[in-house]
Amino acid sequence: MTHTADVPREETSVHLAVKHTRPVRLAYVVSHPIQYQAELLRRIAADPAIDLTVLFCSDFSVRSYRDSGFGVAVEWDVPLTEGYRSVVLPRWRDNSSPRPMAPISRGFFRMLRMGIDGEPFDALWVHGYNSVNCLHAMLAARLLGLPVMLRAEPWLSDRHRSPTKLRIKRGAFRLLQPLVTAVLPIGAHNREYWAHYFGQSFPSFPVPYAVDNDFFAQGAQKASATRSHLQRELDLDPTRPVILFASKLQHRKHCDHLLQAFLQLPDGPNAPYLVIVGDGEEMPALQRSVQQSSSTRVRFAGFRNQRELPRFFNLSTVFVLPSRHEAWGLIVNEAMAAGLPAIVSNSMGCAADLVRDGENGFVYPFGNVEALRAALHTILQPGAAERMGHASRQRIAHWSYREDLQGLKAALHYCTRLPLHNADAQEEQRAPAAL
Repeated sequence: MTHTADVPREETSVHLAVKHTRPVRLAYVVSHPIQYQAELLRRIAADPAIDLTVLFCSDFSVRSYRDSGFGVAVEWDVPLTEGYRSVVLPRWRDNSSPRPMAPISRGFFRMLRMGIDGEPFDALWVHGYNSVNCLHAMLAARLLGLPVMLRAEPWLSDRHRSPTKLRIKRGAFRLLQPLVTAVLPIGAHNREYWAHYFGQSFPSFPVPYAVDNDFFAQGAQKASATRSHLQRELDLDPTRPVILFASKLQHRKHCDHLLQAFLQLPDGPNAPYLVIVGDGEEMPALQRSVQQSSSTRVRFAGFRNQRELPRFFNLSTVFVLPSRHEAWGLIVNEAMAAGLPAIVSNSMGCAADLVRDGENGFVYPFGNVEALRAALHTILQPGAAERMGHASRQRIAHWSYREDLQGLKAALHYCTRLPLHNADAQEEQRAPAAL
């Protein structure tokens, strides 16, 4: 159920809206600079309707650090903090990647009340709710009378929880709900999650999990000119199809399921390659499995940075992510933007929104290796991957930063009752759309 934006609000807010001519001042609290969010934040900051300030609780990711998932030192090759205003809050215990109780940031109340220029904010947007910093920020906003918009990743079936844990969680959400003015679902499963805990009528504005579609589409297209270089690097026959896995080599990503399904595909002169991009704890076990199988068609490409991925998308025929307990899977967005069909397990948050069986890929039951093998076999038939890849481009074109900005503006208008400067009037007034 969607929530309309014409719910009566306090008369003072309506009176202020008449006089309001400046951009809406929005504070965004997030744990640390995240490569997947950087471009979205730049787009928001460039919009004349929104005056954005990002409040980071840590800055560890802008330095080289050891990623526990990849198992290697990571230094991102995309700018994480350029193109928008940001502040790293003073903090204690900032000695590793963020955890629920660390680091502990301070200064939320003062920052929300005074901003960085002596002017208060109009609204707070928080990413996540299960850390001391998120709760601190929401409580500070509550004390100041600021509306709070909450965005997070969970969905109801993302992992098993005992009846005791579920009762505790429901009680915790009863305490959390009064602190939140509206939620910003990232997809259909996430929208169901909020409706389950906050109620069907709770204000909900879609801000889907998206990537820079143009970057990956254009990057993959440009990579055509140098495809032969990567084929030589990986020792690939250019006439054979390529199955691509690109993610952290963690147990929950289950690249082993993909390897099992791949090894069951028939051999022959047109048999596909499996290219595995990534590193992590499962690398040795996967390499042993390949050695024991005697297959000569598996390639390990190691960790590759963000700007290298379009080359691998351009090289490939189909993208596969067989994860369990995956909140979303933004790499699927990237592969689809580059024109690849996708095969994903039904344990991934993006499955319900991005992949349609037989149209642009397949969703198979997690752990069912035979179903994964059958999906691979179907997509590798002549003409199938090209047709489904075209459908992927069409589908992801409507799951973009454009939709994010529309949802965020609608939420801001509802929460503050302030008109958005230079924004389209119809967009301001529209009710939040269902995902």
